[in-house]
This record gives sequence, structure tokens and C-alpha cells, in this order.
Amino acid sequence: MPFIMLTVLIDMLSVGLIIPVLPTLVGRFTASPSEQVFWYGVIAFTYGFAQFVASPILGALSDRYGRRPVLLLGFCGLAINFFATAMAAAIWTLIASRLIGGAMQANAAVANAYVADISSPDERAKRFGMLGAMFGIGFMLGPVLGGILGAIDLQLPFFVAGTLALANLVYGWLVLPESLPPERRRPVQAKSLNPFASLRDLARLKGVGLLVAVIACSGLAQFVLYSVWVLHGSFKFGWGPKESGWSLFVIGVMSVLVQGFLLGKLLKVFTPQRLAILGLMSSTVSYLLWGAASQSWMVYAVIVVNVFGFTTASAIQSIVSASANANQQGEAMGAVSSLNSLMAVLAPMIATPLLGAFSHHPLGDWRIGAPLYFCALLQGISLLLAWLHFRAAERAQSGLPAAPASS
Repeated sequence: MPFIMLTVLIDMLSVGLIIPVLPTLVGRFTASPSEQVFWYGVIAFTYGFAQFVASPILGALSDRYGRRPVLLLGFCGLAINFFATAMAAAIWTLIASRLIGGAMQANAAVANAYVADISSPDERAKRFGMLGAMFGIGFMLGPVLGGILGAIDLQLPFFVAGTLALANLVYGWLVLPESLPPERRRPVQAKSLNPFASLRDLARLKGVGLLVAVIACSGLAQFVLYSVWVLHGSFKFGWGPKESGWSLFVIGVMSVLVQGFLLGKLLKVFTPQRLAILGLMSSTVSYLLWGAASQSWMVYAVIVVNVFGFTTASAIQSIVSASANANQQGEAMGAVSSLNSLMAVLAPMIATPLLGAFSHHPLGDWRIGAPLYFCALLQGISLLLAWLHFRAAERAQSGLPAAPASS
């Protein structure tokens, strides 16, 4: 665990560095806020599409050749992406560099498969939470550093992120051990390289079912939020890269506190299924409040009280992982990552037009929060589907016939 946690921390620190400055960099090549929103949406779409196609491929390759070489490939691709983005001289070079970065950034799926390799089923929810805490620390420190460095020079965060990716490549090459022994590897099957086929196989895993739709809806909500967070803060509160970085710092702090320290204690009180329900309820309310916030301090207040919202992904991921056998972890986690990447493709197509339609309203106007109201709707749907799925599973375990959905 310490080896993979440090790997993920460096990885997410490098990714977090560019979050508060990428929309501003896009603005250098555009002439108006609406044009900036449009091209930022195109770049986000490109990144998500590349991830969607590549995630099941890299997941299957990690089942065949091991987790370590695929992780190293991802770090190399990230370094190329960051340096190319820093030196971009036109909008098309930004798009091309993000295409490379998206294709290589399947490290989250492979890291989750790595954790599944070295953990018993009972340990997975807690250990996915520990991994989530590393994501949180990366998002806690990265955006703040990115905002500070971006205030000095807009391209500086990208050069620093590229250097960190190279450092992770060297660390992984010299230190990171392999988690998948040769006897548990399996050949790559053609169907596992098809992202749509991998999603179908994920849905067929015993115990998953409707959770695929839950992952899709909640993932779409999360990526809509990611797509508009920086620009929403700019249009609604007048934030710059520094203010956006600090808001993401607080999100990272909460993620670390909840997933790194509280999740283990919460799992002693609640099952992963119950935590997923509580998390979806908390997130639904939080999205509504973020959209309605008229002052910056309200955003921070909602982040702090959304404790259960930070447990949802780890809880659901542990349920899915428990449904796959030891030889399918890379493919299963790759399918989850691919599904999330598909949502990342759809998110900017929905989020940026919604934000662009209301970007002309004055600072603090509640209508600028339209994308976040849409997120609340998606989380509400996820909550309903999760409740139906878990209730049907409980009835099946107790030998009772499944009740109709309307009862």
C-alpha cells in the first residue's frame, strides 16, 4: 500500500497543478467568455473521449502484463502531455496534447486494480478509501500550488507537473513492485478492448446490475462539476486561478479527512451499501446548495458539511470489486474507469452550454448555478437506483421475491 499510495499521490499532484490554470490558458486563444467556454468544453470532451477508449485497453493489458508497466506508460504519457500543453501556441495543439494525456491517464483504474490485487475483499473498501485520500491530498496541494505558480506565469504549472510525472516514472521504475503474479495473469481478449463490451460485461457481474447506472449518473454529475467549477467560480464570484485553487484545496482537505481517517470508522458502523446511500443523499443536497450559493463562503460551508458525499465512490467501488474474481480486477476496474470516462465525454457537452447560457448574468446570480442543479438531479436519480438495487439484493439474500419498483 505505501508504494502505490505514493505513486498515486505524485500522479494526482501533477494533475491537480493544472486545474486552476487550464481554463485561463484556453482564454489566451479565445476572444470572448462564450468562446472560452466552448473551446474549454471541446478540450474536456477530447480528454474524456481518449480516456473512454483507452481505459479498458490499459486495464486488460495490466491483467496480461502486470500493473507496473502500464502505470509507467501512463506516467510517460502524462509528462509528454504537460510539456506539450505548456508549449502550445494554438488551440489545436492544446487539443492534441490533451488527447495524448487522456489516452495515457488510466492510472486510476490500474491503481485500483493494484489495490484489489493486494487486498482481501474485507479490506478493499477501507483501502480504496486510503487511495482516495491520496487523490484528495493531490487535489488539496496541486490546485493551490497551480494557482500560486499560475499567478507568476501561466505556463509554469504545466512545466512543474511534467517534471513531477517524470519523477513518478523514475520512482515507479526503481521502487514500485509488481502486484500481479504471473500465475494470475490472463491473455488479452478482443472483447475486453471494446469499451462498450467492457461496460456490458461489468453490468453482468453478479451483484452489480443497477450499480452501473448509479456509477454513470453520479459520475456524470461529478464530471459536470469538474467541467464548470473554475469557470463557474469566475462567472459567479469573480474568482481567479488563486481563488479556484484554494476552493479545490478545501475539497482535497475534506477528501483526505474523510477517506483517509473517517472511512474506516464509518465502515464499522455502516455497510458499504448504507454508506453509498448516505453519500448520494448528501451529494444531492450539496449540489443544490452550491448552485444556489450567492457568496464564496457558502461554497466552502457546503464542502465542509458534505462528509458522507466523500465516501460514495469508495463504497460503490468496493462493491463492484467484490463482484469480480481475482483474475478480473484489472478489467473490472478498467470498465468502471471507462464508464466514468464516457461520462467525462458527455459532461462538457452538457455543462458548458448550460453555463454559457447564463454566463452573462451578474455576479452572484442564482441562474449561473444551472449546471449544478442538473448535477443534483443526476444524484437524485442515482440515489433512487441505488436504493432499488440494494433493496432487491436484500430480498434476494433473504429468499423473498423482489418487490415491484413502485411499491
